Amino acid sequence: MSSVSPASRTVLVTGATSGIGWETARLLEGRGCTIIVHAPDVASGQDAVGRMVAAGADASRLCLAVADFSRLDEVRSMAARIADGHPALDVLVNNAAVAAPERRTMTADGNELSLQVNFLAAYLLTHELSGPLSARPGSRVVNVSSAMHRTASIAWSDPHRAKRYSRLAAYAQSQLALTISTREKAPWTSVSVHPGICDTALLPLYAHEGDSAVEGAQRVARLCDPATEVIPGAYYDRTALSPAAPVAMEDRTVRRLCKLADQLVAKAA
Repeated sequence: MSSVSPASRTVLVTGATSGIGWETARLLEGRGCTIIVHAPDVASGQDAVGRMVAAGADASRLCLAVADFSRLDEVRSMAARIADGHPALDVLVNNAAVAAPERRTMTADGNELSLQVNFLAAYLLTHELSGPLSARPGSRVVNVSSAMHRTASIAWSDPHRAKRYSRLAAYAQSQLALTISTREKAPWTSVSVHPGICDTALLPLYAHEGDSAVEGAQRVARLCDPATEVIPGAYYDRTALSPAAPVAMEDRTVRRLCKLADQLVAKAA
């Protein structure tokens, strides 16, 4: 358990311009944390920060960090700026996600869009921030995943799904990859969480209605709290400890995925 008081804790929330990310950032700022608000571009980031301040947040505790996750060079640059400004990081919330497009879309880095934005960017960001995360005892990485990972498989020989593309299969694969990577050994504690089916931009992938984004954010923020005891590498379904997909529990699969991820982010360096 961290002995750092909430007022001195620093949390990075990716995808914090709307939905669960925005609400998580707002909730944690309300508890006295300094929040690094990630946005894909300056305009949406300034708008998100402005709405937080209008909702009562202290502007002095909000820092904007900008990177388009469809460009891995921007992820690296953002990580370097954050490490310079925040040498110690208590929590990284990997929340940023997009729905896979109807038609297979490749990034400039040569990766299928949802695989890169939902998984590879988070994987790279976590590794690039290993210094700040290692600097604080009890630091955590909270990966916002999805129960849809249970329906997925990793297309090892065709991760970009050139041969057989389905937007649901691509999105589910990205969520499975994020869940598997949570079990990679690191100096910090990593957990993944399905925050519930919530009324956000991703809702159409799941259902016609869902919980509020605030309810989803409360389940994420709970795992960011040092007072909440967590099991390293564990998967949480809302607030309950839950078994992840069996493949995600295999050590050899964790190693295989990390090797693949290393190759995919290295080619973009």
